[in-house]
Amino acid sequence: MPQIAESTGPKYLAIAGALAVDIESGRLKVGDRLPPQRQLARELGVDLTTITRAFNEAHRLGLIEASAGRGSFVRGRPTFARGNTPAAPPMIDLSMNMPPQPAGAKLRERIRDGVAEVLSGPHGLMHLNYQESAGARPDRLAASRWLAARLGPVSIDRLVVAGGAQTALHAVVQILVRPGQTLCVPDVTYPGLKAIAEQLHVRLAPVAMDGEGMLADALAVTCERESPRGIYCVPTIHNPTTATMTESRREAIIRVARRHGIAIIEDDAYGALPRHAPAPIAALAPDLTWHIATLSKCATPALRTAFVATPALADALNLAARIRAASLMAPPLMTALATRWIEDGTLDAITAAIREESAARQAIARRILRGMDLQAHPEGHHLWLTLPDRWRQGDLNRQARQSGLALVPSEAFAVGAAPDAIRVSLGAAENRVELERGLGLLAAVLSQGAGTVSSVV
Repeated sequence: MPQIAESTGPKYLAIAGALAVDIESGRLKVGDRLPPQRQLARELGVDLTTITRAFNEAHRLGLIEASAGRGSFVRGRPTFARGNTPAAPPMIDLSMNMPPQPAGAKLRERIRDGVAEVLSGPHGLMHLNYQESAGARPDRLAASRWLAARLGPVSIDRLVVAGGAQTALHAVVQILVRPGQTLCVPDVTYPGLKAIAEQLHVRLAPVAMDGEGMLADALAVTCERESPRGIYCVPTIHNPTTATMTESRREAIIRVARRHGIAIIEDDAYGALPRHAPAPIAALAPDLTWHIATLSKCATPALRTAFVATPALADALNLAARIRAASLMAPPLMTALATRWIEDGTLDAITAAIREESAARQAIARRILRGMDLQAHPEGHHLWLTLPDRWRQGDLNRQARQSGLALVPSEAFAVGAAPDAIRVSLGAAENRVELERGLGLLAAVLSQGAGTVSSVV
């Protein structure tokens, strides 16, 4: 008889989750026969359809198997592969925050054909040689055209091409903040920035957030107390909370930065995804903003291409020198492909396909996680889920891995105390069916009380 915790989610997922917990705990053993569906429906006080859906979900998750005329049984152990290693089912990845790759984006074909066209052009061999650390002029011109839709006109003298946003962010932090000095950040923030700060011995001062992102009043107080050298933020579809600042919030952040004479690092990784978004901070205050835009989230991380709009020419030269010392240059062949995609409209077509797929996946998440406390942007490819009171994020992460789910707990993002929440990434699942299966399993696990999954004896 399954122990069903009170849950706002679908009852059939709660039943499937109870079954998973009982198998994991040993209460149900391999080969055990389950009660007839009608009996179970009667005992639980639910209709037969709910039990049938629960059994179907459990079957899809590989928990049970049915035998015609005999009933349903706990599934046998996985067969052993060569090397006497158990053939475990693959993990469903809800952790890697990458864009979905729908068939409509045609990424495989476009990368293959695009690289061939770049190399077969009249100057194809140039893309196999060393190039300027700031980026070749044609690539910076393309970057200027692509960024103009969000930033307005940007002189190519202020633009630098980098081998990915992480490379750019590392160099910008190194320019602005010396070891032992402080950078203001949201109190939950991008893990890559945390790694950079640790490596460069930079202190991170957490700033409280609300549903729009970093609070300007809290930032002002932190600046008075900490005397930081800069502010880091993700104003559009914040990673991990998905918060998007209104224009008035952005202007308030700018006022604080001007009052204290400090720079703003604007991580605009997701800025190309929304069809309608407030103007970037760099468009409102170009003289104090280092704007980092990447193709990783609106196309593919394989390109390793990012564009940095710096406050001034001298800043661009300084950034190019840092890139030259660390990685010499952005990958010329991939950068040339990015330039070609910008010029012929392919990048916009890929982004549109990803945006459409992300919206469809967000709709799936809203349906399966209905009633749960989550925050999401309809055109983004992750969401932020606050855990039910009975769960703590460490317990959930352990149980999720045992159930075949890869998640990212909030401690990966926290600067200080970690909230009981998780980031759920919707793009890494190969297709919508796999995503639906993973989210269904997540909902089933969440429907159980944390105490029911403890393996401590």
